[in-house]
Amino acid sequence: MSRTGGAGAAAAAAIGNPVGVSEDSSTQGGGEDPHVFPQRGLRNWWRKHRWYDRTHRPLNRLRINLIAARGGFFVRHPIEGEVLEALRDGRLQIGEGTHLEPGCWFTMAPGAHITIGRGCYLNRETMLAAQEGIEIGDHVMFANHCFVGDADHRFDDPELPVTWQGFKPKGVVKIGDNAWLGKGVVVTGGVEIGARAVIGSNSVVTRSVPAGTIAAGAPATVKREIEFKQPEEADGDGDGA
Repeated sequence: MSRTGGAGAAAAAAIGNPVGVSEDSSTQGGGEDPHVFPQRGLRNWWRKHRWYDRTHRPLNRLRINLIAARGGFFVRHPIEGEVLEALRDGRLQIGEGTHLEPGCWFTMAPGAHITIGRGCYLNRETMLAAQEGIEIGDHVMFANHCFVGDADHRFDDPELPVTWQGFKPKGVVKIGDNAWLGKGVVVTGGVEIGARAVIGSNSVVTRSVPAGTIAAGAPATVKREIEFKQPEEADGDGDGA
């Protein structure tokens, strides 16, 4: 499921409780809600801005670009999420020749890892969300607006707002070499997509897809095997005549 949830917890971690401001949100005119503490005012807005838009700061863009230059991959800004932190501590690894188009978003739990192989192409607004791990092979291609996540958002606690319920890991996602994901594909946790598999646009992959097959649908199912081009046979009968 989408990682747009969890905003309440993320905001709490980002801005904390302002000094001298009561945690009773009822004082803000919004009624009693223990899950929305006071956040009005320029100081709180500025803290959120500094956290959520940190990859947009010129100095951080430069830092990301320097890491990309050393690694031989390229990032077209803007890019979102824990990119700089994860690149620095090795939790995000991107192979040489990989290209990230604008709007790509990487969000990762503290112990999670994302590895992207060599020569991959992540088109605009591709999102990778890892609670445990996402492993992408070499020369993998993502069309616009793909989403790969290894966890489901929880929604089963009736006492908590859904934005505060967190995530349930479903297992590491693995995508093999030369796989191609069409526009708007969603890949869920615990799934393995085999090498040279093709996933049709707007599909939802909830089960593993064998190598060398075409899958599509919601949920995605295998439609057929790919008929790969065979090497041309040598002219003549091979006896040297």
